[in-house]
Amino acid sequence: MTRALTESGRIELRLRPEDKATLTRAATLNRVDLTGYILRSVLPRARADIAEAERVNLSERDSLRVLDLLENPPAANERLIRAAKAGFTLP
Repeated sequence: MTRALTESGRIELRLRPEDKATLTRAATLNRVDLTGYILRSVLPRARADIAEAERVNLSERDSLRVLDLLENPPAANERLIRAAKAGFTLP
């Protein structure tokens, strides 16, 4: 199965005829068009996949280390002090 995204936002799927028939039947039974059925089924999973990929999972040891650094930050080193004086900003 291949997918191509065009500039218009259109996605083309190449499906086996029996897979398309299955999707079409399921969409019909749910009284929605095929696009609506696919989007309703796939978008929640896509959002969950993105959220999971963007989440940082820390071990208990690492979590405690982060909390300790937040409560007791290390002293600024010379490089950080120079950057602050130069007005360095993050993108």
